[in-house]
Amino acid sequence: MKRFIMALGLIFVVLALVAFVHPQFDYHRREEVAKIGPVTATVDKPHRVTVTPLLAVALLIAGAVLIVLAPRTTR
Repeated sequence: MKRFIMALGLIFVVLALVAFVHPQFDYHRREEVAKIGPVTATVDKPHRVTVTPLLAVALLIAGAVLIVLAPRTTR
């Protein structure tokens, strides 16, 4: 259990650092715009997501707390 908590803390810290370095990321979503019988028309729509600095700070603090408290767990 200690290793799992430590690994989760490290994952949170890495995600927070990535959010600080690259706060915006894009992804594409394929949407169906028309369907006529067996023929369908789709379009790829780009979406942009912004990770707020507050979320990155929260992840960093949560990761640090998990890393510090992991050795103190009893099991």
